Amino acid sequence: MFSKACEYAIRASIYIAVKSESGQRVSLKDIAGAIDSPEAFTAKILQQLSKDQLIDSVKGPSGGFSIEKKKLQHLRLSQIVYAIDGDRIYKGCGLGLKDCSERKPCPVHHKFKAIREELKNMLEKTTVTELASGLGKGLTFLQR
Repeated sequence: MFSKACEYAIRASIYIAVKSESGQRVSLKDIAGAIDSPEAFTAKILQQLSKDQLIDSVKGPSGGFSIEKKKLQHLRLSQIVYAIDGDRIYKGCGLGLKDCSERKPCPVHHKFKAIREELKNMLEKTTVTELASGLGKGLTFLQR
């Protein structure tokens, strides 16, 4: 459903959120290890999230990644998905057809449309803080 980059972006944001709640910055190496992601790939993803001002990046020996507490309360999964994958998750055909539409639907068009709407609703309502709380309490995890 999400691209691999988007999956890693969501995982990284949740991990950064947990650390940020206790006032810590986290290194690229720590993030990549915590979410089981290649470092170089993770760096590109974090660069995009930073460029879109969803996470904060500080260079130098005491640098790393964090999310401001004020920003943390309002950061939604939909913002992360949009920064990495754009809005294709809301528009694409469920079967991958190029010309699927209301006028010329694929066999799963109408069922998939309802699922997409539910997904959009969930992404827009779910905050990273909400997901980070489960991780911080040991109720959820980010690695396989």
